[in-house]
Amino acid sequence: STLMRSSAASDVYKRQVMRMLNTLQVYGYVNQDPCTQHYSLSLRFARLGCLVSEQTNMRDVARPFLAELAQRCQETVCLWCEAEMEVECTDVVDGPDGILMVSQRVGARAPLHATGAGKLLLLNYSNQKLNEYIAVKGLRALTPHTLVTREALVNSLEMIRSRGYALEDEERELGARCVAAPVRDYSGRIVGGISVSGPTTRMSRARLEALAPLVMDMAAELSRRPVSYTHLTLPT
Repeated sequence: STLMRSSAASDVYKRQVMRMLNTLQVYGYVNQDPCTQHYSLSLRFARLGCLVSEQTNMRDVARPFLAELAQRCQETVCLWCEAEMEVECTDVVDGPDGILMVSQRVGARAPLHATGAGKLLLLNYSNQKLNEYIAVKGLRALTPHTLVTREALVNSLEMIRSRGYALEDEERELGARCVAAPVRDYSGRIVGGISVSGPTTRMSRARLEALAPLVMDMAAELSRRPVSYTHLTLPT
């Protein structure tokens, strides 16, 4: 009886392994030799490894800039990238009070249209892709201040494009404001953003405007560094 249970468990395990191998083969992550039937890893895993390395490198290169900016502004500084039509926090240096919003923790995601860095990333979108974003994600209201119409969002993006930075005025969370500047790759494409955020009690509109040149200068300096700012996504 014990032998039979062991054999049955082994068969289940083999079927599970075969299903996983078949899935990996369908998506091009493994190859099967037609003669020996043996499996081997494809170059897609090498590509995936490169993406992981690039993402880690981006955080390593950006960290000193984030730390310096947090020290100079005495507020929380975050590095953001796009992931699946959302903005994702990839690194953060907290401010003097040490209090972080949930959306400011590494790995946290937020809607593009409701965040300073997210609106910067939307500058890359064509009209067609912006329509796709609205259709897929919607313009969900996180607070009474969130931009929830296409017209309001487009007007905001035009203003951001002209002045070179984005503001977030209680659009994601009540009681919090931020200013964000774009990080660009070698081609000039916006691949991320650096934001400085804090409570509305400290981050008045005037202070946001005063901090904007400093954030822009830091983001521009980071953009000039020879590093690939590819976000970690699975190759297709």
